[in-house]
Amino acid sequence: DGIARVAAGTSDVALVDINELIRFRDKPGARPIKAVFVLFNKAPYAIIARKSRGIRALSDIEGKTLGVPEGDLSIRLWPALARQNGIRTASVKQSRISAAVREPMLSAGQVDAVTGFSYLSGVNLRDRGIPADDLAVLRYADYGCEAYGFALIVSPAFAAAKPEAVKGFLRAVMAGIHLTVKDPTRAAEEVVSRMDGGSRDLELERLHAVIRDNILTADVRRNGIGGIDPIRFGRAVDQIAEDYKFQKRPDGADIFDDSFLPAPGDRVIN
Repeated sequence: DGIARVAAGTSDVALVDINELIRFRDKPGARPIKAVFVLFNKAPYAIIARKSRGIRALSDIEGKTLGVPEGDLSIRLWPALARQNGIRTASVKQSRISAAVREPMLSAGQVDAVTGFSYLSGVNLRDRGIPADDLAVLRYADYGCEAYGFALIVSPAFAAAKPEAVKGFLRAVMAGIHLTVKDPTRAAEEVVSRMDGGSRDLELERLHAVIRDNILTADVRRNGIGGIDPIRFGRAVDQIAEDYKFQKRPDGADIFDDSFLPAPGDRVIN
């Protein structure tokens, strides 16, 4: 929806999955929308499983039933992940389910594992009473997935008309990230205060997972946040291509515009 709104001009900026942006840009007549800031250096795609169902590592998924919610993004990179790890996709039964019953079905043992985001289903299942030591959160990034995750996109018209506003917005995002990493508890409290029935403890646990697994990665610690590595981006596109036939295979410059980023020194997170 975020991509569609920016494409239609009803939103100037949106936070979207960059892999969905890559697929969107390949459609005939697609507007030349680009990402200007990568928030998740590693995509949060994951398979969440029950150890009591015999799944402790990705290789254990063979012969099991995998619940795949409608609209799930993780499953699109499953073919590449399976091939890279020598898993026969035909041996894994996919059960299409509603996103609303993802956690309940895994809790009830109606499926052996589900696809989703590591910081969502993993935390939600613990909140439903499943012991932490019975959960296996198999993050794609730990098994060779090169994909980046959420990124900020901007309307081409807005970027052309108000480039300094885009740069200012990214500086504000950077300031927010610095404050969040410095004091996650306060950040979680700020968010929960704007939620209906939110749990501070639950959202704080989720935030810690996001910072650790998706934002403050080894790559970000070395090179700063927000940008992409063109070589890694190319490998990520290759993985997308295992389940998507490109009309024209993109390179990094087709999808990402680094001209609005703060200076490299300002993108380092301590």
